[in-house]
Amino acid sequence: MSYRTVVMYMEIGCFIVCVFGWILVCSTMPTEIWTWSEVDSIVLTTSNYFSNLWKDCISDSTGVSDCKGIPSMLALNWDIHMCRALIIISIILAFFGSVLVLVGMKCTKVGGSEIVNARVTFAGGMNYLIGGLCSMTAFSYYGNKIRAEFQDPNYKAQKFEIGVGVFIGWGGSTLLVVGGLIYSIFAGREGFDSSPKKDPDYQLPKDYRSVATKKSIASVAMTATSYGRKSRTTTSDSIGSRISEITSTTSTSATNAYV
Repeated sequence: MSYRTVVMYMEIGCFIVCVFGWILVCSTMPTEIWTWSEVDSIVLTTSNYFSNLWKDCISDSTGVSDCKGIPSMLALNWDIHMCRALIIISIILAFFGSVLVLVGMKCTKVGGSEIVNARVTFAGGMNYLIGGLCSMTAFSYYGNKIRAEFQDPNYKAQKFEIGVGVFIGWGGSTLLVVGGLIYSIFAGREGFDSSPKKDPDYQLPKDYRSVATKKSIASVAMTATSYGRKSRTTTSDSIGSRISEITSTTSTSATNAYV
């Protein structure tokens, strides 16, 4: 199996992993149970409080639940706004990362040359990586806030526990970070490597890779000059020998005629 085939299967696997991570992060937005708390009352009913970044809900043991949206955005704390912004940025970056990876993967054959496709794939991997880090920061901060309030003995308000939405977000963010990191390593090595030895398909022919220098030009000129001198010397020697032969033949014939 060639190196290109291995990279192609790796890209397909990372694409599936990143898409699953993106779906998990998107599924946390409508999930209501980011935090939950159970309160026992005097009667035989139990109230469950749960909330997310967008609304607060309450339900009882009879199955009746009621949710109320957060009435004012400006009245919220800055950390809720930060978590909202980071998760939305993560979803947008992961979406464009999927588009870039689909264009640059070796199995799709949509882009241009191998180097251009590798650079496009690298850009998609960086989108996945940055998006995963953004969502991981939001979910980690939110979960750590709930833990700190729950373990703080001086916190007198109602205490909550970490809900299922935060755990789903952690899982999706991990998939995005892992897939984006693998994309960035392999595609970056192929797309931005300046050494021609690792990719023989892009090597120029030997005749084009040899560059003439001053020494080589001077040696070629000296060889041509010496060859021309030798040829002229050989030609002059042959002409001189022919003239001497003709002179000797003429003198011999003249002597015979006199006799």
